[in-house]
Amino acid sequence: MNRITLDAARVIIHDTMAYGREKGMKPLSVVVVDSGGHVQAFERADGAPPGRFEIARGKAYGSVMLGIGGTAQRDRAEVQAYFVAAAGAAYDGKLVPVPGGILVRNDAGDVIGAVGVTGDTSENDLAAGTAGIHAVGLIADG
Repeated sequence: MNRITLDAARVIIHDTMAYGREKGMKPLSVVVVDSGGHVQAFERADGAPPGRFEIARGKAYGSVMLGIGGTAQRDRAEVQAYFVAAAGAAYDGKLVPVPGGILVRNDAGDVIGAVGVTGDTSENDLAAGTAGIHAVGLIADG
């Protein structure tokens, strides 16, 4: 697969949210972006704050634009805060460099998009998004 189809994006979102409910997480919001950072699909669970779209998008957008998942972005911010600040400025403040931003790779290892999950702890967001990505047979790189 060289891109995330709309059907795959919908399954990723559905299974990410189902994982969150199963694990008793707070209401999640999930966005799927293509390899250019453009939103392909988004859903916000009942009870999730309305501002979660921007956070979910920032997690996914930062991952695909920098080519590293949210966990690696957070780690880099801890040792090179100036780089993450500069990248954030270069991308008009659209980066949210924390776990829950997950690169989506195909079997060849190519980045074909990203998923951003927000609503619970960053680590739980990452786990939920990873489950959604795996549900469509793709590789999660968070």
